Amino acid sequence: MSRPASDLTTSTPARRRVANWLGDFEAALAARDAERVAQLFAPSSFWRDLTAFSWNITTVENPDGVRDLVAATAEATDASNFRITEGEEPDEADGVTTAYFTFETAVGRGSGLLRLLDDGAFTLLTTLDELKGHEESRPKGVEHGARRDRVTWRERRTAEIEGLGKDRQPYVVVVGGGQGGIALGARLRQLGVDHVVVDKHERPGDQWRSRYKSLCLHDPVWYDHLPYLPFPTNWPVFAPKDKIGDWLEMYAAVMEVNYWGSTTAKSAVWDDVGKEWTVTVDRAGEEVVLRPQQLVFALGVSGKPNVPVIPGQDVFAGEQHHSSHHPGPDAYRDSRVVVIGSNNSAFDICGALWEAGADVTMVQRSSTHIVRSDSLMEFALGDLYSERALAAGVTTHKADTIFASLPYRLLPDVQIPVYAAIAEHDKDFYARLEKSGFRHDWGDDGSGLFLKYLRRGSGYYIDVGAADLVADGEVKLAQGQVVALTENSVQLDTGQELPADVVVYATGYNSMNGLAADVVGQPMADKVGKVWGLGSDTAKDPGPWEGEERNMWKPTQQEGLWFHGGNLHQSRYYSLYLALQLKARQEGIPTPVYALQEVHHTS
Repeated sequence: MSRPASDLTTSTPARRRVANWLGDFEAALAARDAERVAQLFAPSSFWRDLTAFSWNITTVENPDGVRDLVAATAEATDASNFRITEGEEPDEADGVTTAYFTFETAVGRGSGLLRLLDDGAFTLLTTLDELKGHEESRPKGVEHGARRDRVTWRERRTAEIEGLGKDRQPYVVVVGGGQGGIALGARLRQLGVDHVVVDKHERPGDQWRSRYKSLCLHDPVWYDHLPYLPFPTNWPVFAPKDKIGDWLEMYAAVMEVNYWGSTTAKSAVWDDVGKEWTVTVDRAGEEVVLRPQQLVFALGVSGKPNVPVIPGQDVFAGEQHHSSHHPGPDAYRDSRVVVIGSNNSAFDICGALWEAGADVTMVQRSSTHIVRSDSLMEFALGDLYSERALAAGVTTHKADTIFASLPYRLLPDVQIPVYAAIAEHDKDFYARLEKSGFRHDWGDDGSGLFLKYLRRGSGYYIDVGAADLVADGEVKLAQGQVVALTENSVQLDTGQELPADVVVYATGYNSMNGLAADVVGQPMADKVGKVWGLGSDTAKDPGPWEGEERNMWKPTQQEGLWFHGGNLHQSRYYSLYLALQLKARQEGIPTPVYALQEVHHTS
């Protein structure tokens, strides 16, 4: 396969090496020779594909996995024109050659990242970036010239939003209007996909405004941008909840997301003959029936609040509520508050209650991983998402690409030394925590926070100060399982009795398909299976190994049913690939799915 002169005549050995590999890869794909493609990969290797070849989000491992992927997808994908990305010189370090590249498929254009060893490709990332003939572009905005009965932008937008379910049916209904639903709505708008995002709250951002008042982002601003419209340069590193709420409201308006607030999805029924949903919603007291072809649940990471059932809850004389309904500390000054749980929400709430003057006790039921925010920034995120990363030329898009190019199987090996360095850097802090009796862990394999998040979405706290209160005894610490509530206390299985005027259940959430079950029914939720987790066979993430997040941003076992969400970073990044999958289906582009998600667990 011939290569551009600029790729082959350069004096850079790394560039020639990458160009030759891409040429061999393209030639083998063109010949539909899966065996030749497999031989280009190292014995231990990974190919992660985001929609470009598989119309899925999937990772295959080693030459056998590559062979299977190519045999199933090469003909339909018809990939070609692999080129080193213009302006990106391949890098060579520690025996690994790393290069960014672009390519085309029969229906789209893509990009990727290659890591090349002496015995072949070690990792390959391929992503679909746009569909041919459906590229995103800047709209003109107005029609120049004189005309009678001109419709203004405001009139058009009002008619567009109010006409849904009446004059026309949306192609996509998105249930959930937090950052995930809004980011996806922005993507769909840019791709020309008629949609509506429905949320029970009145205004975009109310999901954040309604939470406890000390809530703020624990991830830094460089990690949290939304599509198209990054946070301004004077945005705080860690934004408070109400500022995020205001940003989301502004973002939804500016990006022209079709958003219905005060709207609850009551039921959704799939018609397998007509290939459409009947979605019944309550919009501010009015029943509206929508008939989309695609239904997306954008519910963050978690589902229903997990409120334990404990003997004596009916006799407890004080107030009790889940952390998701915690109003903040002001009403509890001088009260005795028992917070059951020891993860992010528990620490945030305990810290705010202590500041307000409450007598606070945290009940730790199992060990928790804690990492200081500053240390997380310095050791875990700084090379990709920080001012120093930007100064080094690592843009948000490049950081996302690098991050996505690391297969989940390899992430523990990447993260373990990071958290070992943090443990050494903050050893005095962890010694104080241990002395206080707090049970701390580094994850099942020492891989720390991000793997806990990906595997189970719980079990950690990014410390912004409240851990010191526990270490210093300012927030009391009790350990054990809660066995009963009395009229004015919480009883533990250790025999300890904790006086309480208020009990806060910071006990987490269940799988998000539990919320979906309320709309589509339990049988369909079970058909789709558990949402979230990698199948790592670690705590709360049962095997077998899945290799990707279960049922997220990709086709499920139920046609026309999708899940989207995660943190702000994931909502930004994966919303593109979900939107492209939806757009392709709207346009009738064939989307043969390779390795459709299997169901191993129902919740």
